[in-house]
Amino acid sequence: MRQKFYDTAVKQEKAVLVGVITPDETDEMEKEYLEELEFLASTAGALTVDHFTQKLQRPDRATFVGSGKLEEIKAYVKEEEIDIVIFDDGLSPSQLRNIENELQVKILDRNNLILDIFASRAQTAQAKTQVELAQLQYLLPRLTRLWTHLERQKGGIGMRGPGESQIETDRRLILNKISLLKDKLKQIDRQNETQRKNRHQLVRTALVGYTNVGKSTILNMIAKSEVLAENKLFATLDTTVRKVVIENLPFLMSDTVGFIRKLPHHLVECFKSTLDETREADILIHVVDISHPNFEDQIRTVNETLKDIGAIDKRIITVFNKVDAFKPEDHLVETQGEPLTLEDFKHSWMAKNNAPAIFISATKKENVDEFRTLLYKEVKAIHTERYPYDQLLY
Repeated sequence: MRQKFYDTAVKQEKAVLVGVITPDETDEMEKEYLEELEFLASTAGALTVDHFTQKLQRPDRATFVGSGKLEEIKAYVKEEEIDIVIFDDGLSPSQLRNIENELQVKILDRNNLILDIFASRAQTAQAKTQVELAQLQYLLPRLTRLWTHLERQKGGIGMRGPGESQIETDRRLILNKISLLKDKLKQIDRQNETQRKNRHQLVRTALVGYTNVGKSTILNMIAKSEVLAENKLFATLDTTVRKVVIENLPFLMSDTVGFIRKLPHHLVECFKSTLDETREADILIHVVDISHPNFEDQIRTVNETLKDIGAIDKRIITVFNKVDAFKPEDHLVETQGEPLTLEDFKHSWMAKNNAPAIFISATKKENVDEFRTLLYKEVKAIHTERYPYDQLLY
């Protein structure tokens, strides 16, 4: 009897991306958004095969894109046997239902994709609770599409009530679960607050910045720790705090979750407790990936998020990371079309307006000593102000 073998490997899902270009967006901006969405899809484990864009005044209320574009996507999905279609913006429950009915494959929007990545990255009880809360809040208005087997349109005696009652039962269960998770988070917050009280004697610094700019790599380099650092979005989800000593000066450094544009509002709300480390830090170390062609937009996104959580008025050190990967041709002067060199940036308004600022490469260890010196100077200024009679520093 011949032995049968079965392939148990998980098949990588093939995905196409869909975006709408509105009048206030350029083709280049939408291209960058879709590249970021592709990176998100790759982080979640999907293989992006192609992408579709359409210029509209605003996304279609029923199907996000126009009917002709949806037919084009439908034909491509069927021909290429696509598993999943991912949209670059949040979809309303009705849009989600209409698109699923038309394409007959799994549909995700940007919010759902980010939630999926967060769910796979969460390690601690706090992060898992926050992600579950955000998922339930996302799911609540979309319950009706999960009960299509009990829809009214099927008719018949006894088919009208059960569908609605089952949805109402599920809605009540989810609301109860949300309430329990919020209570659980409050309890975790109280525990974390007790831990933070014990750290008040030391100056606290926090690494902030766009996702995948090298925050964890910098923490590992400065604190000689072993925090996960990889070239994926949201590699770090749980806040990590490490004690650092430079010369004779001890202080704390925390690594926080990275920010991203179009971050779901309810996700920011759920993770506000995680961002307490940012709010309560004495110094924020804003890490910027200077090799990214649109790092200025990323700076704006981070500053807007810091403003939302009430942390924009902190003392900020700007660290321009990845100078080893900087390419002048990716940064052109708009008026002249000429490439900007790294030296140009160092002497530009960027460095002056974000002072104190420093340019480093965490992976290549470039300018690391200068960064330590700057960090020591800034932490010492706060330490001596707080503890003027501390003999350790003299």
